[in-house]
This record gives sequence, structure tokens and C-alpha cells, in this order.
Amino acid sequence: MKALNFIKKPFVTLVVVVLVVAAIIFIEMQKPIVNFSNNATTEDKNSKYPKAPDFVGIDKWINSEPLKMQDLKGKVVLVDFWTYTCINCIRTLPYLKDWDKKYRDDGLVIVGVHSPEFEFEKNYGNVLKAVNDYQIKYPVAQDNHYGTWSAYQNRYWPHEFLIDIDGYIRHDNIGEGNYDETEIMIQTLLQERMKRLNKKNEMTVNLTQPPKLSEIGKIGTPEIYFGYQFTRGNIGYNNIPQDSVIDYQFPKSAAKNYVYLSGKWKNNADNMELASNEGSMLLIFDAKKINIVAGSENRSDAYVLLDTNFLDEKTKGSDAEMQNNKSIVYISEFKLYNLASAEDGGAHILELQVGGKGFKVYTFTFG
Repeated sequence: MKALNFIKKPFVTLVVVVLVVAAIIFIEMQKPIVNFSNNATTEDKNSKYPKAPDFVGIDKWINSEPLKMQDLKGKVVLVDFWTYTCINCIRTLPYLKDWDKKYRDDGLVIVGVHSPEFEFEKNYGNVLKAVNDYQIKYPVAQDNHYGTWSAYQNRYWPHEFLIDIDGYIRHDNIGEGNYDETEIMIQTLLQERMKRLNKKNEMTVNLTQPPKLSEIGKIGTPEIYFGYQFTRGNIGYNNIPQDSVIDYQFPKSAAKNYVYLSGKWKNNADNMELASNEGSMLLIFDAKKINIVAGSENRSDAYVLLDTNFLDEKTKGSDAEMQNNKSIVYISEFKLYNLASAEDGGAHILELQVGGKGFKVYTFTFG
């Protein structure tokens, strides 16, 4: 028997064998324990959490070579669905950028999936400029045909999915808010990763607190969409014909949260387009800040009046300028423009006097 033969060997040989075995065990214990097999833990996850879909149907990548979920296995991944003119997405960006800065070296990978809302948001140059303007450093996937959007069964901007090192979706958040909850979950999943790798936890634990950007609870006007494929009925006229130019006039009285027009405007699929050289828009809204998503192939000039007065240095939006004591926004690039910021919330009257045929307006948003 082998056991009996082993006992007959000299004692010194036994000691050497024992030391060699102990050395092998010690060396193996120092190696990182990275086990992505279907052990009990992953089987338990499989019964509780969905697997993250891959990035599919992506047109172009910004800040990265094309990525697959398999490439990111062993990382904690945050997938953020956004579009660059969405005010809710814009207000989320400071958190995402700070998380990227704080946790990238600890194993977090943020991937912004840019799924467009409007036709102009499909333009690669527009998206690239927005990524650069917002100083986004993490990978951005241009999902023009909604392949990844559909794979995640998504319906919202913004929508974050947080994925653990085994590729399971452990947390998701729709819209703005719940930032502390999401960041605590990021830290939890990164700690799981460190434990798996036998790495010491030296992670920053202070939660991100960017400057307050909005007073969401005080907004009394919903986002207002233009265009016959997008409108939610907030245009103050009945039976607006599709793809037709109509000469509009302001009514004698205006209802809150409805947009009224003067001048000739064309009702396009996702916007209203100024078809005359001059035109105006009137809106009574309930909020402090007002923004517009708009653009013009040739520059259009929009004078901004709030409560029947031109803006001043306190009330003009970040995209407005003062010209001869009049507040004006120069509209060219297709993007979100901040028009005005009232000193207080509540009901206010906005009048936009536009000069420049070809001006297109997509939405009004509020903050």
C-alpha cells in the first residue's frame, strides 16, 4: 500500500515534503480570489436578480473603444440612459461625473447610453460636442436605434442600472433623486468586489453633494412638447394641421400652462418651426427657471420678457445676454437654452420674441 511505503521513507524527507506543501498553500492563499463560476453565491443571485443585457445596436462610441459586458466582468458597472437636451439628465450629470472621479480607481465603470429623444440628437457631432461641453470623461455609447434601450426594456431619461461584478443588475433608479441611495449601493458593490479580490478597502465613503440645481417640488408646469408626434396637448389651439403653415395670433386671454403663438408657424413631427421672419411665443408657467430646447440652421435671435419686462442681471438665464438693456438669447446650436430665472417661484409670464426664419422649438422645461 502506498501509505505504508510512505511511512518507511526517512524522516527528513517527510519534513521536506511537509514544508513544500505548506509553501504551496501559502503562495496560493496570497493570490487574488477571482471566481466567476456558478458557485452558490451566483446561483443565489441568479434567483434574485436579472442579468444585465449587452450593449447592442450601438452606432458609435465616445471616450472608449466598443465595449461588451464580458469585457467589464469583474467591474462594477453603472449604465446611465440619457439624452443631452433632457433637463433631468443634465441635473444628474454632476453626480455621475463625481462618482466616476471618486470610484473609477476602485473598479467602477460608468457607461452613458445616449438614446435620442429628438431627430437632431442622433447627430454624432452634436452628441460629441455635448459630451465635451459637459466634460464627461466616461464612455458614452450612441444608441440611435434604441437597441440597448430596448434590451434593458427602458422607457425613461435618465435611468441608471447598477451592475455587480458577476453581471447582475442589483439596483436601478428612474429619474432624478435618490442619489445617496444609489451611491451607497455603488460603495456596497465595490466592497463586494474588494472582498472577492482580497483587497484592502481604502475607498472614499463621503457621499456626493453637488450644488443644489433645482427646486423640483415647486414646479407647477409639466414639460411642454411641440410637434404632432410629441405634443401632449399644451398648445393653446385646436386642430393644428400636420406639416402645414398657419398664421397665428395671441388670444385675448391666456390659460396657464398653454403655449400661444403669433406669426407663421409650421407644425413638424417633433417641433414647431417659425415660417415667417418674425414670430412670438407666450406662456404662463409655474416655476422659477424656464428652459427651451431649440435650434436654428441660420441664427435666430430671441428677446426674452418675464412678466412683461425684459430680464436684468438677476433674472436672465445663463444663455441670455444683455443688449441695449434688452435680454436676448442667440439661437443656433440645437440644444437646451436656459432663458430666465425668476427671483421667486410661482406663476410667471414668458414672452419670446423671435427674429429669424427657421427657428425650431422642441420643448419648454422648468426648474
